[in-house]
Formats: sequence, structure tokens, C-alpha cells
Amino acid sequence: MTVVLDSWAVIGYLENAEPAATAVAALLERERPVMSWINLGEVFYVVRRGFGEDAATSTIRDLRNEITMELPSEDRVVAAARIKADFPLAYADAFAAATAIAHDGALWTGDPELLVAAAPWRWHDLR
Repeated sequence: MTVVLDSWAVIGYLENAEPAATAVAALLERERPVMSWINLGEVFYVVRRGFGEDAATSTIRDLRNEITMELPSEDRVVAAARIKADFPLAYADAFAAATAIAHDGALWTGDPELLVAAAPWRWHDLR
């Protein structure tokens, strides 16, 4: 099964926040997860706010070696918009969910907005 990461998972990994950091590190050793560029944009701005432009740029560059980064297609944008219309979550989170659905994969996250029992996407709680 494909694993899809959201920004919550990657930021937890980068900040060594447990238990997410250990789980994501082990995942990266054995497979290459998928992530939407929309969610990578979130990682970029969080790192940039905290550590500056150079750190944000190098973080994304380094993640390219470990994660399959996907630009959203028109269909993915519409799928994310449908999810956003049906669930109370951030629009960027809807892209993580739509990416998981598109890959018939599991979304690794700790974001409570995405840990929804009746969701049409599968998730793995990293908290």
C-alpha cells in the first residue's frame, strides 16, 4: 500500500517530534512515500518562518531524495475541493486526503482534522 505524507508528518519528522519522527524515519528507510506539492508548500513556509529562506530551500531539496512529490492535476484539485466542501478541514489538508485516495494509500498524519472515522481516505495516526 502506498503511504502518503501530509505536512504534519514531515514537520514532525524534521522537528524530531515523537513518535512521528521515528515512524517517518523508519518509513523513509524502507520505501518512498508520496506527498502533494501543496503540502510541501506548507513545510516550506513553516521552515522558512522558523529558520529562513536557505533552510526552507534546502529542506525541500533534501526531501526530493526521499519523497515522491506530486503536482496536483485538475482532477486532484477538484477532488480536494469536494473533500473541503464535505469535511471541516483546511484546503491544504484536503490535498493530502485527495492524494491518499488517488493512490489508494494510507495518509500518515497526526492532524486531528484528517483523523476522521467516516473519511473516504485511509489514515495512520502518528501521534
